[in-house]
Amino acid sequence: MNTTIEKTKTNFHMLAKPSGPICNLDCHYCFYTEKESLFEPKTPFRMSDETLESFIKNYIGAQNAEEIPFVWQGGEPTLLGLNFYKKVVQFQKKYANGKRISNSLQTNGTLLTEDWFPFLAENDFLVGLSLDGPEEIHDKYRVDRGGEPTFHRVLKTLHNLQKYKIQYNVLTCVTNESSNSALEIYHFFKSEGVEYVQFIPIVERLADEQATALGLRHATPASLKEEGVHLAPWTVNPEKYGDFLITIFDEWVKQDVGTVNVMNFESSLVAWMGLPATVCIFAETCGKAAIIEHNGDVYSCDHFMYPDYKLGNIQSETFKEMMDSMQQSEFGQAKKSTLPKYCQSCEVKFACNGECPKHRFLTTPDGEQGLNYLCAGYKKYFTHIHKYMKVMVQLLENGLPASKVMDVIKHPIVIKK
Repeated sequence: MNTTIEKTKTNFHMLAKPSGPICNLDCHYCFYTEKESLFEPKTPFRMSDETLESFIKNYIGAQNAEEIPFVWQGGEPTLLGLNFYKKVVQFQKKYANGKRISNSLQTNGTLLTEDWFPFLAENDFLVGLSLDGPEEIHDKYRVDRGGEPTFHRVLKTLHNLQKYKIQYNVLTCVTNESSNSALEIYHFFKSEGVEYVQFIPIVERLADEQATALGLRHATPASLKEEGVHLAPWTVNPEKYGDFLITIFDEWVKQDVGTVNVMNFESSLVAWMGLPATVCIFAETCGKAAIIEHNGDVYSCDHFMYPDYKLGNIQSETFKEMMDSMQQSEFGQAKKSTLPKYCQSCEVKFACNGECPKHRFLTTPDGEQGLNYLCAGYKKYFTHIHKYMKVMVQLLENGLPASKVMDVIKHPIVIKK
């Protein structure tokens, strides 16, 4: 069911950034590569063997789950080379202590040479591949450091993942421009045999005073208010994002349920079933998904990698101490406690829960701060899918596959709001 990069639930998730914010691409909308400015000049952005071993040992030891998922991201984590991940597997085997270990690698796909694929297949890596759609759409923002397009390199990697039967998800960023091409993007993925895809809305604000002082291009969480907001040009319009999801959903629900797995739609179905959110942005609270940087520093969240959200370092504190700290607890609970009254009375709150706190910089119609920038789009989307979700829930409750909704749609009279 779950098509996100994470394979299984555990006590808390630790997203590893072994190469820090360093990347071989220069994707204009990226929020993380700019974090290089938060480190000392000439920092060697490479997780040392000592830090790597400490991370793996302590992360496994801190979990009660039977399966421990490791997620490797960046920047671009493949910059460290294949031998680094061979060490990863060795350390994991050393400290597994009878637990099952899974690995996920989020990559731009441009550095995966032929020798990578047998290793990824043999060690059952799940690969999250960044691909924004057809060539013209993908290359709009996803270029290398020389400004050269990357589409054909990424497509070659997609074909190799399929050739070697490696589990993969496609991670697709939705910008203001690409939101106009929903079906073009969706049809492209179908034509390429993609079975798992996740659509990620791009929402970035241009640097405020604090961000400028830190050498950043995008605003920091310290300015979560509507006054003075300057959106980056690639930021998707809320209603256009809602329309983007609706357009794809309308084709998916009639033709592709059970054959194309769209994380956005499956996470919505989870909400309609009354189950806990499978992705953190729609959970009632957060704080269970932190990151560890290349040097062992741990931060509250991938989107809150700023000095104020540093929890400690794996060499001096345990994961349990950091994740159970008052600082992290308050960070996680703030998502619920600061949710505006406007949202609390919303009919689709159960599916949204205010989405990611990073995006809560608008003002509600009654003047309260903290409304999510994407609110209008999500409300439109969740309202639209309601009748279909009810049918799929009924099917599942009666022991039938959700894909039977496609048969039900052929007889519209059966579908009730």
